Amino acid sequence: MSVLKINKSNFESIKNNERVLLDFYADWCGPCRMVAPIIDEIASERSDVTVGKINVDAEPELAAKFGVYSIPTLVVLKNGEVIRQSAGARPKEQIIAMLNG
Repeated sequence: MSVLKINKSNFESIKNNERVLLDFYADWCGPCRMVAPIIDEIASERSDVTVGKINVDAEPELAAKFGVYSIPTLVVLKNGEVIRQSAGARPKEQIIAMLNG
């Protein structure tokens, strides 16, 4: 599965999926660019996870909804509920642990 570009228009259609990984990022953010290929890998490897990227500059309402004050921020939703959230760049193993935990 590929990474979805999430905005306020399509967020409602994915938020209640069984497991969702959201990557809050900005194009100008160096650590965000470091995490981006990892997020792409996870999207291609895990068909059981809906993976989406949210540009905080383009979608400030969604960033505010999740209390995103630092980027990158990763959020894991399960059936619409936040089960994990972490700010800062993370290695793939830690992101997988967030999904599996």
